[in-house]
Amino acid sequence: MDQKRHKSILYLSVYLTLWFIVNSGNAHALTFHGFAEGAYGKRFEDDTTSHDDYNLMEGRIQLRGAYAPDIADDLEPELVFKGDLIYDRYQELTRGNLREGYLSLTPHDMIDLKIGRQVLTWGTGDLLFINDLFPKDYVSFFIGRDDEYLKLPSDALKASIFFNRVSADIVLLPEFEPNNSISGKRLSYYNPSFNSIVGEEGVMAVDEPERGSEIREKAARIYGTIGRTEAALYYFDGFYKNPLGVDSVTSNAYYPELTVLGFSLRGPLAGGIANLEAGYYDSTEDRHGDNNRVENSAIKAFAGFEKDLGSDLKAGIQYQYEHMLDYDEFIAAGGPANRDEDRHQWTLRLNKLAMNQNLTLGFFAFYAPYDKDYHLRPKVSYKFTDNLSATLGANIFQGEKDYTFFGQLTRNDNIYFRVRYNF
Repeated sequence: MDQKRHKSILYLSVYLTLWFIVNSGNAHALTFHGFAEGAYGKRFEDDTTSHDDYNLMEGRIQLRGAYAPDIADDLEPELVFKGDLIYDRYQELTRGNLREGYLSLTPHDMIDLKIGRQVLTWGTGDLLFINDLFPKDYVSFFIGRDDEYLKLPSDALKASIFFNRVSADIVLLPEFEPNNSISGKRLSYYNPSFNSIVGEEGVMAVDEPERGSEIREKAARIYGTIGRTEAALYYFDGFYKNPLGVDSVTSNAYYPELTVLGFSLRGPLAGGIANLEAGYYDSTEDRHGDNNRVENSAIKAFAGFEKDLGSDLKAGIQYQYEHMLDYDEFIAAGGPANRDEDRHQWTLRLNKLAMNQNLTLGFFAFYAPYDKDYHLRPKVSYKFTDNLSATLGANIFQGEKDYTFFGQLTRNDNIYFRVRYNF
């Protein structure tokens, strides 16, 4: 999204907040809080594809505010704002980032509305996403920013409808919001055009869908409980969030059209919590699978289990499976032979609290046995006071082949440190 529209939304949010305050005479209904944070992340080794030996050096102030005026009580209006002011030494600039700026209303006992910029999320995975097709920031995730910044905000209208046995969420997104995916900026990656790992000299040219007056993306979820199990059905109609197509005329990468149908289940099992989620990815521009310039349709699924092991130790494990449809047609059309028909991945999470729960020891691992690559995320956090905390962590990547997902990131191993003060 362009900066002009960001500023327009910010100005509108501030204007509406001030208007409510002036007209309601109830300034005490306005609340603010936030934090100040400094972060530094350094690579373990010199990566000659990037311009420096660090990819994270920034100071950040986040302000979060909410205002609930004593007017139109039947609508229960509330204005919510969350924004970051960031000094980014890597980019040598100071920028603002509006993460939330929305108006929530309750026009009926059965209906809640959120209108504006908001972070959208659903699904059952732990850092795995199938039916959550809302934008992610994988650059932030891999360089050591807080996990909050894995989720990118969207400009959206979200309607939540509550019935006796089931509920539904409907989300309309007027503009396409892509993932902030790995592209050579901050993180080197494998570029098939170069057949090698590249950095900023090999940033891929990417075209976004043209803007128009119609709604660009739509998503819906119907959910409820069956006994003690939470169940949900999902629908998404929009675009792939990563540039998984190549334009036959310009040779630029682009975001192909995508429709997804899926489901999820989550409930108690064997003293823990189990979950199952699956989705059918319909690549609507290549339903026969014979266009090697567009991502094939696929079936994706994962199952997980988490349990409290006692002594403030929790563990969780997940298995994910992806199957490319029409694989033979893809290869026959000239698709790369190094692309596998199936992909398997395991994840493991361990969290341990100690020292009166002020110390948190965390570990998360991704492992793809067929690709023979992995990503390790050890992390230690300590809470000095209710306001002051520090986090030390690392991102470690390894793979036998440059073109696998984590294998391409082996030059980006890094250690990071963050200090945060909440106010």
